[in-house]
Order: sequence, then C-alpha cells, then structure tokens
Amino acid sequence: MKRGTLKRTLAVALAAALGLAGCADLGYYWQSVSGHLQMLNAARPVDEWLNDTQASGQLKDRLALSQRIRSFAVSELKLPDNPSYRRYADLRRSAVVWNVVAAPEFSLTLKTWCFPVTGCVGYRGYFSEAEARAEADRLKAQGLETSVYGVPAYSTLGWMNWAGGDPLLNTFIGYPEGELARLIFHELAHQVVYAKDDTMFNESFATAVERMGSQRWLDSEAAHGNDKARQDYLQFDGRRRQFRALALATRLELTAVYGKKPATDAEKAEQAAMKAQALQRFREGYAALKASWGGFAGYDPWVARANNAAFGAQAAYDELVPGFEALFEREGRDWQRFYDAVKSLASLPKDERRKALENHTTEDLAQARKTGFK
Repeated sequence: MKRGTLKRTLAVALAAALGLAGCADLGYYWQSVSGHLQMLNAARPVDEWLNDTQASGQLKDRLALSQRIRSFAVSELKLPDNPSYRRYADLRRSAVVWNVVAAPEFSLTLKTWCFPVTGCVGYRGYFSEAEARAEADRLKAQGLETSVYGVPAYSTLGWMNWAGGDPLLNTFIGYPEGELARLIFHELAHQVVYAKDDTMFNESFATAVERMGSQRWLDSEAAHGNDKARQDYLQFDGRRRQFRALALATRLELTAVYGKKPATDAEKAEQAAMKAQALQRFREGYAALKASWGGFAGYDPWVARANNAAFGAQAAYDELVPGFEALFEREGRDWQRFYDAVKSLASLPKDERRKALENHTTEDLAQARKTGFK
C-alpha cells in the first residue's frame, strides 16, 4: 500500500477510534488525527528499544518492568492480551494530550461534547497545550469555569490494536512502580467495558480496576518482593485517598450550595458567598494535609485551578468506585465474573446502572475493605 493511501486509511480508522467522524469542527478533527498518527509513527516495539545501544539503561529497566506488568495484567487480572502497551514512544513533551473541562458558575455538571462512536464525554482533548488553552478561553468568554490539565495516557478502546495498539509513552514510563502498574491497568480496563455517553461509569470502573489491580501487583511475586515500591505506593496512594476525600467533601458541600434548581438573581449573591466559603475551607483543609505530609506539594497545581470544572472532572474518576469495589467482592473476587457483571450493568439504561452501583450496601464495602482487595 502506498504511503499516502496508508495515511488516509489510518485517518479514517482514527476518525472512528477517536469518535470524530461526524465532527463539524474540521480543525479539531485534523489535530486529533494528526496528533495520534504522530504518536503511532514514533512508537517502536519494546524489544527494539531493549536492543538499542543508544537507549539508556534506566529506560530499558523501565520498559522491562512495564512488560512484566503487562503480562501480569493478562494472567492475573484477565485484562486483554493484545498489542497495546508492547511498544514505546518518546513524544518529547510532558503530556500526550491536554484536556479541557468546563462547568457553569453554580453547577458541577460538566459541559459535554458528543461524537459518533465514543458518545458524549465531559472533556475535549488537544494534542497542543496552546490550542487547549485557547479553547478554554473561548469557553470562559461564554461564562463557564474551565480547567486545562495534561493527560499522560488515553485509550482508543481497542480500536487501534490492528495498528499496534496504545503505546507506552515517556509521559508515564518513569512513574514509580505502583503508579506505572496503576496506569496500565486503568487504560486496559477501558478496552474491557465502555458504556457510551457515561464518562463517570467508564472512569470509575477503570479506577476501581487500577486500585485493586495495583495492590495485587505489589503483593505478588511478579513484583519481586519490592518492599520499597510497595511502601512508596502505600504512601502516595494514602495521600491520594486523603486528598480525594477532602475533594469529595467539598463537592458535596458545593452541590448543596447550588441546589437542584437554577438560582434567581437575588439568590446568586448568597450562593457566590457560600461557594467562596466552601472553597476557602477546601484550601485550608489542603494546607493541613500538606503539613501532615511533611510539605509534599504534589496537589498544588490542582488546588490552584480548583473550581467547578475541576471538581466535576474529578467526580467522574471516583464517584462510583465504591460500588465497583463492592461488586468485585460480591463476584467472589473473580476478575472475569466481575467484568461480566460490569458488562451487564453497561447494557442497562444510564440511570439504572448508576442506581445499581450506588445501592451496594456499606456492609459489602466494610467486609471488602476489611479482608482486602486481592
């Protein structure tokens, strides 16, 4: 096949994979297709990197670790055995894409963008940070609160496995061992189940898989009994859980402030004052957490941009995780049975699947956490 024909074929496939085939915004369409093509072209099989005399020993060690994690994902977590994460690309930048999220002044409900294949999602991704920030500025001019954040990896849901799959990237290959495992498990989980038009369901499911899977990895012989990696992960994950608990408390407080009905003009001033107080309590709570962490400042950038858009985006990643954890416990901690149960939920209408997850009892969760997700 001629190179031009191949590129056109890839572009068509990518349009489907990225959900852009019917997008009226051709500029956005082409930046997405060309950005993904550049990433695919930069990727080479891990074995080539391992045999490359120009590659650093540190990179080779990380790539070898990634392949042990990848094999573990298949053998122990029953995640897909396909070409994804068996190639590596150095993009020479800090993120693969930059996501833009937006929400109204008095709501945590994210603005959505809809595409033919992936459905409606609460973010819009750009391969250029400048373009992402330009989009955020346009949304701000419409009166929305916005947040722009770099993303180390994204999933094409298995659509591009025929072309080599989703690659390992420099944007995350240097993560601590537990975090590297967590990310690979998260992205592979998206290839197991995907419910159209339900970002919260999809991201919470993948987050549940990453949490349970990464702990199982660190406790396994495959991790070579790496006590330091285990302790580093426990410390980092402990801080993450504390931060997310603080953010959840703030989300609940803001939700109560905003209420279920749009505020009248007379009510908006009072809402604005209560919102400012809630955000101030959030910042004070974060300062207290930082002090207890010995000054660890990893969440400073998030706190700096904390607004309705940022809180709304975070909710998608953890709101339904307890329900998925309880479901895993109910399915006897059997990964395949768990995935089959999640697929059944994904086939339900959105409101029904949400209710089914939220109705898992606190007793289920208490038992699961008592015995551990392994």
